[in-house]
Amino acid sequence: MTVAEEIAASMGSDWLPTVYEEKVRSLRTRSYDFDVPERENTAEIQHTLLGIELKVGKHRMACPDLSTARYLRVFARLGCRSVAVPYDVSVIPGLADELESSWQRTLLRIVERTKGDSQAVRSRVRSLVVKEIREEVAKIGAGEKMPLFKTSTKQRK
Repeated sequence: MTVAEEIAASMGSDWLPTVYEEKVRSLRTRSYDFDVPERENTAEIQHTLLGIELKVGKHRMACPDLSTARYLRVFARLGCRSVAVPYDVSVIPGLADELESSWQRTLLRIVERTKGDSQAVRSRVRSLVVKEIREEVAKIGAGEKMPLFKTSTKQRK
């Protein structure tokens, strides 16, 4: 069993890919593509005169609101190239909270797992766990660019 599998097993339903699959992909979503490297990145939310932006490296992405920026920041940190974003904006703040909590718990589990190890071992374990999360999110997928909408307008049949 790999370190990432151990951490995933210990977290259970709080494992980030599990939260993504069960609580995000079960909703009506659209896909969002990032222009970020596939590695762990530093992602910052910036408040500018033009609104809220998510800055990853040298790239800036405009976000409609703070909760969407928080939601996307989790995946930008992981280096995910494409993710699903819920259409219903009222559920995004709750999902952002859950995903950020899952990420922080993952980091705590990495620290617990590597207690007493050298900094090089800690960095290696962290990069392996991030890679595993990124691969699982990619395997789950981001869905369609635009979801299908019912075209009938009749209320009754």
